[in-house]
This record gives sequence, structure tokens and C-alpha cells, in this order.
Amino acid sequence: MSEILFVTGMSGAGRTTALKALEDIGFEAVDNLPVTLLDHLLRPGDRVPAHLVVGIDTRTRAFDPEGLAPMLRSLSGTLHTRVKLLFLDCDDETLRRRYSETRRRHPLAIDRPVTDGIARERELLEPLRARADLVLDTSQLSIHDLRRILTGQFSDQAQAELFLTVMSFAFRRGLPREADLVFDVRFLANPHYVEELRPLTGRDPAIRAFVERDPNYAFLMERFGALVRPLFPAYQREGRSYFTVAFGCTGGRHRSVAVAEAFAESLQGEPWPVLVRHRDTAEAEGLPFAITFPRHTESEGE
Repeated sequence: MSEILFVTGMSGAGRTTALKALEDIGFEAVDNLPVTLLDHLLRPGDRVPAHLVVGIDTRTRAFDPEGLAPMLRSLSGTLHTRVKLLFLDCDDETLRRRYSETRRRHPLAIDRPVTDGIARERELLEPLRARADLVLDTSQLSIHDLRRILTGQFSDQAQAELFLTVMSFAFRRGLPREADLVFDVRFLANPHYVEELRPLTGRDPAIRAFVERDPNYAFLMERFGALVRPLFPAYQREGRSYFTVAFGCTGGRHRSVAVAEAFAESLQGEPWPVLVRHRDTAEAEGLPFAITFPRHTESEGE
């Protein structure tokens, strides 16, 4: 059975990158086709490509989110094909920063501040976001991360691959919106109160050693791993293509980073790619935004 995927979302959230990634895995891509011409692209009786992706957003001529949602519902029955809607979202501050960095004007605020355009677009797109089969928040994703997630979700494999993200964060800066599972490690001894350790991060061996000396650390790693690791295959069987485990501490600099690194390393022998992200230290410390641990397989001689 063929599949038609519509991709929409907030301007600046990565729609163009998503279309290119989907094209790379075998989708036939059509971008910014006027809504009035959809009937000509997808006429009953015509041969529909096995995998077709159509990009639409607020710049598309005759764009009508209220009318588009029911039209998508009717296409599946008319064309006897699966029709899905992917919505790419992003937080307002990240969108504002992306527009500032590229010096582009927002399509809905040509002569006004970009924040006005973002607010107006979010209001316009709410019906499509509510209708979407998958909402993907790209606020904390690199281009590489986005491509990997889309490949896992929409590639033509018998079973989608599960991509794991292990994250550290600071509670004082809020919970990570993309986290599926959050664990508080503020009960561990805090290196912040040791003067010579304070400037370091959880990736430094001295911090790792300090955190690991806490009597509760070994209990945490053993019990948490025993609880969570058996769940990953179950999530994969349910069709999940990505899952985020987040460890939080007060400042997101020492304990959560050390625990996230250790937990990710413990997964190296598992059959899932693992991405490590330190949300609240990467920018401040100049650390790599993400570290990828490759999967270990016999075919790779590891």
C-alpha cells in the first residue's frame, strides 16, 4: 500500500531539511505546491508513488489550515492509500534566534518583528498540529539528529530502528520538553560545593570520580538500568523510533552530566544508536552539543 506524507509546521522548524532527508530514503518530494493543485497531483485512478511527501506551510498559495485538515482525512479513502501528517514544531525563542542568525524575515511578518509572525503562525497552524499523526519538536535537535529520527520513523525497514537520546539538564532552567522519562539525581553528593571541582563539568574524570564515590550512585545505576533497559524493546515494538531519557540536577553541570555519560556508556553493547546531549552545559562550556556512541556489532569487529 502506498503512503502519502504531508509535512508542515512552524517556519524555521526544519521543514526543508525534513523533505531532503525523506527524499534521501526513497520518498518522491513535492514542495510548496498550491493547495488548489493537490487534486491534480493526487487524482483517483492515477498511480500514486509508493512513498510521496508533500511539503506545505503558510507560504503555500491558498493555504487554509481549517480546510486542509478535513481534506487530508478524505484523501485516504479516496485514493486507497495511507495519509499521514508530520508537524515540525519549535519553541518561540529558538525560532527567533534562527531568524536572527539567518537575517531572514518571517513570512507572516515582513514589516513587523519576527515574534509577531511566530505568534500569528502558531495560531494559524493549531488545527494542523492537533490533527498531526506525529509532532516533532526540533528545538534541541541538530540537522543530523533530525535526519536520523526521520530515517528511523519513515524508512522502509520491516521495523523502525529505535534511537535513544540520553540528556542532562538543569532543573532551574525547566524540564526538557522532548523528554519521555525524567530522573532527578539531586540526591547525589554535589561537586559544586568543592571549590577545586566547581569550574569542571561532569565529563571531567575528577567529577565522575566524586559522583561515583557517593554510596547511592552504584544503587542508582544498577536499579535504574535494570528498570529502563528492558523497556526499550517494548517501545520499539510499539513503533517508537526515538526515546529520550533525561537526568536533571540543580545546575545541569556536574551530577546530571556525569550520570548521563555513564548511563549512555552502559548502553554501548545494546542494538540501539545512542545520542548524548548536555542541554545546559554545551553553550556555556564550549562542549560538543552531542556525542554519538556507535553501535557495537560483530560485523564491525568490535
